[in-house]
Amino acid sequence: MTWVRSRAATAGVAAGVALVVLGALLGRPDVAVLGAAPLVAGVRDWRRRPSVDPTVRLEASDAPPTAGALPADVVVTSPSGVLLGARRGSRVLFDAWVQVDGTRRLPMVVRTVRTGPQELALVDVQGVGPGAASVSEPSPPASRSALVLPAPRPLGELPLPPRLRGLTGAHESRRPGEGGGLRDVHPFAPGDRLRRIDWRVTAKRAPDLHELYVRREHALAEAVVVLVVDSRDDVGPDPMTWRGSIPPRADEPTSLDLARQAATSAAQGFLNLGDRVGLDDLGAVRRPLPPGGGRRQLDRIRHALALTRPEGDPLRRLRAPQIPSGALVMLFSTFLDDEAALVASVWRRAGHRVVAVDVLPTLRERHLGDRERLAMRMIRLAREDRLAELADLDIELVTWRESPDVALASLARRAQRRAGAAR
Repeated sequence: MTWVRSRAATAGVAAGVALVVLGALLGRPDVAVLGAAPLVAGVRDWRRRPSVDPTVRLEASDAPPTAGALPADVVVTSPSGVLLGARRGSRVLFDAWVQVDGTRRLPMVVRTVRTGPQELALVDVQGVGPGAASVSEPSPPASRSALVLPAPRPLGELPLPPRLRGLTGAHESRRPGEGGGLRDVHPFAPGDRLRRIDWRVTAKRAPDLHELYVRREHALAEAVVVLVVDSRDDVGPDPMTWRGSIPPRADEPTSLDLARQAATSAAQGFLNLGDRVGLDDLGAVRRPLPPGGGRRQLDRIRHALALTRPEGDPLRRLRAPQIPSGALVMLFSTFLDDEAALVASVWRRAGHRVVAVDVLPTLRERHLGDRERLAMRMIRLAREDRLAELADLDIELVTWRESPDVALASLARRAQRRAGAAR
């Protein structure tokens, strides 16, 4: 049994004994009576102390999860009331007094802006006996891990690759077929369908009907998109945390959190259009997720993105990941080194349309010293030169922290203005 006398009860009993002794020595029964009450109450409550230690555990909640909220149930077992505390990292979620007589289940919701695998919370309890005369030793903290999937944000128009593939889809291609816009009006030829005859044009060009004219359309096709996430680094808004000795704040998204959200948003946008989307990781050598379509593909991409994280020292690839012919490549990186820019240039020279999405968070630099400010200035200059070289290679740049939907829609309209783009 690990129940001990509380400090308040010890002080109350000591004060009661002192008053009883003082009353006896001074011949003051009224003073002795004043000390008898806390003395008797302290001894009675101490003898009623529990003999079973309290326990606590975290269980999955039946409540449906929502974006940015992690539901769980705190299950407390104790013969008396407890002091319940929950912490997440260095942040205190709550400290509360809870009345328990047996087992009690308490709902808890943790708000988070981070994604990926993370610890939900650390919860511990300390039992308090009757009259607060006894307390138990704090229980071992209970914890539970959670895999937080990135939540997509709605995007408008999206850029398309220079070539479309497949025989079906939602985008108009340059090939003749059905379902798209008008391609031309042509004299009837073997193989043309009778329902394609344009009688108005026929009556205008051949009133005696010696020749028929048919309307020819463009075929519809689908786009193939490959999302490439650079998971080699995961940096927060505070540059002092980049060394790894200080963890980023739990209430601020890091670059990898932004990359997960950006990739999920792009995947949802393209999949809603009926396109095929794949996923690769620049920071790990593993089999990529091949392009696919449908709701299940979005679930696969979100789960794979949630598991994406830095693995050891930054990886330097001998060659860029293989991309399907004619695919659009969207690269999500901080571009703090040359690796991501190098593979992007390889893809662009191979004829792919490459969209580089900058996921570096908005940095806080006011608290930095002179040396740190100088180092950040050098990093910023090198990064700006790197992004300028990408722009010179006709690699399109999008900054995720600055209205990405507007930037992506501008890229989509830019492709439509090109002659034969995305056809």
